[in-house]
Amino acid sequence: MAPTSPSQSRLQRHPLAFNARRLGLLPASLLLVGALLAGCSGDKEEAGQGPAAGASQAAQVDVVTVTAQDVPLTTELPGRTRAYQIAEVRPQVGGIIESRDFTEGSDVEEGQVLYHIDSRTYRADVESAKASLAHAEASLNTSSLQAKRYKQLVARKMVSQQDYDDAVATVGEDRADVASAKAAVSSAQINLDYTKVTSPISGRIGKSSVTKGALVTASQETSLATVQQLDPIYVDMTQSATDIMKLKRELSKNGKASSAPSKVKVELVLDDGNVFEQEGELQFTDVSVDQGTGMVTLRALFPNPDELLLPGMFVTARLVETVAHDAILVPQKAVSRDTDGNATAMVVNAEGKVEARVLQIEQSYENQWLVTGGLKSGEQVITSGLQKIKVGSPVEIANDEAVASATEDDEAGNTQ
Repeated sequence: MAPTSPSQSRLQRHPLAFNARRLGLLPASLLLVGALLAGCSGDKEEAGQGPAAGASQAAQVDVVTVTAQDVPLTTELPGRTRAYQIAEVRPQVGGIIESRDFTEGSDVEEGQVLYHIDSRTYRADVESAKASLAHAEASLNTSSLQAKRYKQLVARKMVSQQDYDDAVATVGEDRADVASAKAAVSSAQINLDYTKVTSPISGRIGKSSVTKGALVTASQETSLATVQQLDPIYVDMTQSATDIMKLKRELSKNGKASSAPSKVKVELVLDDGNVFEQEGELQFTDVSVDQGTGMVTLRALFPNPDELLLPGMFVTARLVETVAHDAILVPQKAVSRDTDGNATAMVVNAEGKVEARVLQIEQSYENQWLVTGGLKSGEQVITSGLQKIKVGSPVEIANDEAVASATEDDEAGNTQ
């Protein structure tokens, strides 16, 4: 058996002293544990006070008060620009080109000389026609004098009636020769004038297909150049016959919509996305449908003072086809979709609480939705702060965008 140490022997001899010493450490441990538990419970109480206090406060949101108004419904149609007037320059007489008297790509005026054709033969034709006219006029003068003398002589029975009738007929023939000679002079002069090829319209001229020294013929198939008037300029658009028929049916059924005025204003969006600064006007809608495409052509006229628009450019035209009366517009940021795909919005009801609404949306209008059902004029739709609210919770309106917009418009008007 192993020997015991002196300390172990002392503890064995005095067990009460060992237990008393061990129990003396308990109060201090209990105090430390109690303090820790008290601190945790205090933190829990403070943490519990935050949500309780926040739940009693209403969330602040921004709203827009919707109002019924007349809204023009626009339609975007693809189109291409067309010159207002196009004239292909062709020679009316044949000959050698002596000179080209314009700069390619420049603006020309109506009647401006573009080409000179060798005119020597045509000038000679004019002189020859004038000589024939003079000969015919001389013959007419002689026959007229003879007819006058025969008239006096036939009354005295000094010439026969037949001779007098022949003299009168000769006068008629000579008068016809004079008229023919005058026409020949006019024709020769016209051909001489045609040796100066002029511009039939004012506009911008393109490249020339001939140069000095080229031989041209009268009314040839190949044009010498093309002149196009660019101010104003046409925009030809196409719309399906189905859409036009649908629009007419909606107008006949929907009492809250009306057709646009006859002179519809048209806005032009260029291929780069910029809006053309000039506003156009719809000129006409074609009365027939293209059998190959099923489309109907519409034409608008645009001022083009800077000639920014060139023929053949692709553009997008926005035009007003109908006007929706008593329509309601809602900002797109205030509308979302539920799991079923329905358009919904949050509305502040009369009790100041959040209410969900299912909306019927017709189409977009700028950055807003055109609502045809689910809202009434004067209701307040929540536009911001949606992440802080839920259906049935009270809210506090921080800003009404409709009121703010009206105030800004008034201030702008007063400043002007």
